[in-house]
Amino acid sequence: MAGETTGVEIVDAALAGEAAPFAERLVADQVASKLASQDATLWGPEAESEASIRLSWTTLHKSSRPLIGEIETLRTDLRSEGVDRVVLAGMGGSSLAPEVITATDGVALTVLDTTDPGQVADALAGDLERTVIVVSSKSGGTVETDSHRRIFAKAFADAGIDAARRIVVVTDPGSPFAELSEKEGYRKVFLADPNVGGRYSALTAFGLVPAGLAGADVARLLDQAASVADELAADSVDNPAVKLAAAWAAAHEKGAEKVVIGDTGSGIKGFADWAEQLIAESTGKQGTGLLPVAVEGPSAPGFADAKDDATPVAVGPAEGAAKISVTGSLGAQFLLWEFATALAGRLLGINPFDQPDVEAAKKAARSLLDDPDKLKGGEKPSTVDGAVEVFGSAGVATEGKLADILRAFFDSAPETGYIAVQAYLDRLDDASTSLLRGEIAKRTGRQTTFGWGPRFLHSTGQYHKGGHQNGVFLQLTGAVEDDLDVPDRPYTLGVLQHAQALGDGQVLAEHGRPVLRLHLTDRAAGLAELVRAVQEAGE
Repeated sequence: MAGETTGVEIVDAALAGEAAPFAERLVADQVASKLASQDATLWGPEAESEASIRLSWTTLHKSSRPLIGEIETLRTDLRSEGVDRVVLAGMGGSSLAPEVITATDGVALTVLDTTDPGQVADALAGDLERTVIVVSSKSGGTVETDSHRRIFAKAFADAGIDAARRIVVVTDPGSPFAELSEKEGYRKVFLADPNVGGRYSALTAFGLVPAGLAGADVARLLDQAASVADELAADSVDNPAVKLAAAWAAAHEKGAEKVVIGDTGSGIKGFADWAEQLIAESTGKQGTGLLPVAVEGPSAPGFADAKDDATPVAVGPAEGAAKISVTGSLGAQFLLWEFATALAGRLLGINPFDQPDVEAAKKAARSLLDDPDKLKGGEKPSTVDGAVEVFGSAGVATEGKLADILRAFFDSAPETGYIAVQAYLDRLDDASTSLLRGEIAKRTGRQTTFGWGPRFLHSTGQYHKGGHQNGVFLQLTGAVEDDLDVPDRPYTLGVLQHAQALGDGQVLAEHGRPVLRLHLTDRAAGLAELVRAVQEAGE
């Protein structure tokens, strides 16, 4: 893999100078070494109780070693039975790390972190005779993951397959899910370290089990993390995590609260999507924080033309407009970015281990599920333009041509604000939707993020409510052709997906944030019309 030498280079001389006092403060306060020794007092008395049960990630490169043999034994057993297709049902920290690990290692893993019926149906259409599903959830109460478990259990049973033999669980010790798994007799239950939060869990069972069962070399991953552990624990201005955290804090103080992440040949696949959750959910609270913007590469809009409100960070060698370069193997980078994020929390004066605003969208979605009438025809579009229905929160202009509506909406974002595109669609069949990020960023000159719903609710969803309140939110929903029932639940996946979109939009609107929802009555036609409208809006 390119960039095996781990390091952080602050390429921009002005930023390096501004970062120096922050780094010196961290060194003087011995923050890195105290973090490595799991000192829960580093973020102040209000954060201490949470931090005291969230710091075991600092030693996972050692404590996760016993998992390697267990994973390999199960993988060998499954293969001997002809089971070699791995599906992962998990959200946020339970899916993002395994996806990066397997993509980087070039092994197949089907990741379900969606409520889109079409995407779940595609996963079900794979060869069930060869399939094992890993269901990952700290408690088991995550509605998306519970739905996937129910759907696959029924599909296995309908196909004459012993479902319990094909379900592997990753959860916390003593959780309701651990109890359910024992009762149901599932094939194997891996108990993760309970003193690690989801976004710091890459090197726990949540990251290693699905990736290892799929064939990734997870032992090497731990070796890579171990190779930098001592350096990251050092109270030195040359500590890569100290440098990175100091640069972020210095940039933030100057008004650059956005961190634009682009790969420059690191050999790591999809790292920015993992880092996005880590940074946004850890720092985006109390009206402050760092907004990660995952982009397509160093030539992408938002990176190549970043303004003073954003800091371009290269994952890999310094290239183009990069102000910071972070190099290293995947395991090393996992630990480096985790350390840097925790240190940045100290500098920003926030608790990097809670997520106070994530639950709000879940509650709103549950409320809508409990009142189906609100989801069925209670909403009327303000405008219909071809295959696109237009809805908006209070104060958002929704009359006229789609291009004019979009132009006014984009212009409502402050010059140093951001535009968030949130697509409650099929991440595979509707994959071209992600191209909207670059189109909008290029045509508006504003930083633009893109998230697939509902998975972003478990990552940037925290920042959108708790961070800097300067975003505008473009929601995309789509008609469902073939819905899927959720066994023993009073809703379908399509209804759940719709409730999640409306629920999150409702919470954003309650925070005073502008929300424009475009519903595609025909997904393919609607997307084509939307792209044309975005292009016209930028002219």
